[in-house]
Amino acid sequence: MKSSADFLNEANAVVPKISIQDAIAKIDNDDVVFLDVRDSSDVNKTGTIKNAVKIPRGLIEFAADDQCPFYNDKLKKDKQIILVCAAGGQAALTGKTLKDMGYNSVFNVGGISDWINSGGPTE
Repeated sequence: MKSSADFLNEANAVVPKISIQDAIAKIDNDDVVFLDVRDSSDVNKTGTIKNAVKIPRGLIEFAADDQCPFYNDKLKKDKQIILVCAAGGQAALTGKTLKDMGYNSVFNVGGISDWINSGGPTE
């Protein structure tokens, strides 16, 4: 039986971290999608990364599947996806799901508070 730590370790092993500074440098790149996987109430409290797509982690399988009626067309497999959440764990788990679904260029930038404290652009 797997524990939550097992799932998180597996996710961190396949979803590379990207530094906030490297991610900030990509903020206006059309080939990069920033994805916030927190619930909307959390996003409303803190804001999010400038122009980030907001999809809660619990819906990612539907939003990332181009054969599903709930597909979000901003999630293209040829784009680089940079994930953010509250602390980095949900972003890692979401990243593993995306990789399992055929997304190849997926990165975890960590938590939104680190982004904000580092001067990352927000909305």
